[in-house]
Amino acid sequence: MGAVALGRDFEFRVDRPEVCPTGLAEVDAMAGGLPQGCLTEVYGPASSGRTSLMLAAMAQSTGRENVCALVDASDAFDPASAAAAGVRLERLLWVRCGGNAEHALKAADLLVQGGGFGLVVMDLADTPAVTARRISMTSWFRLRRAVEHTSTVLLVMEQQPNAKTCASLTMEMRCERAAWPGTGRPERPPQAEGLPHSLLRGIRVRVERRKPVPAMAACFESRW
Repeated sequence: MGAVALGRDFEFRVDRPEVCPTGLAEVDAMAGGLPQGCLTEVYGPASSGRTSLMLAAMAQSTGRENVCALVDASDAFDPASAAAAGVRLERLLWVRCGGNAEHALKAADLLVQGGGFGLVVMDLADTPAVTARRISMTSWFRLRRAVEHTSTVLLVMEQQPNAKTCASLTMEMRCERAAWPGTGRPERPPQAEGLPHSLLRGIRVRVERRKPVPAMAACFESRW
């Protein structure tokens, strides 16, 4: 009877972290946004829409008057493309790491611990997968502990998932089809239809939430 009474008198509640929108309505509806005080891992191959999601999140955060930081492991960031996507560059700290993943980890750790950033992105997407896999779980745990109890969103972009249990939200991205102008079928390039060469106009991206379960999916169009 005592146990029953306790069950009636006390409610056990799991505190959910506050979230920030990604800037992509389809992804936000599926994943609920990017959790603050947590590590979010986004992975996928090249041309899978990773950069589109990253720039959308940065544009959303800087547009809300936050100061953001980008830890660019491979010096792959293009400021002109970011500005065209709506990122306010005057509110962005760009840390270039010259291809050194270890420097990127240390920089992200220092930025998160220093505080004051609404969003910290560590872009390892152009780091060779074999190099990214060498990052120890100790380093990932240190990053997770550093961002805990802060209001910062820590977003990690990769080719493959490496943070494992240290990530609160994990999303996989892949290209469903490409948009080629002037063809009967959007996934086929013009030369396959016997037409002159043309520039790719966009892609349809599929995003799947791998963690937390249950798995969920959403699609969005990325055009340029």
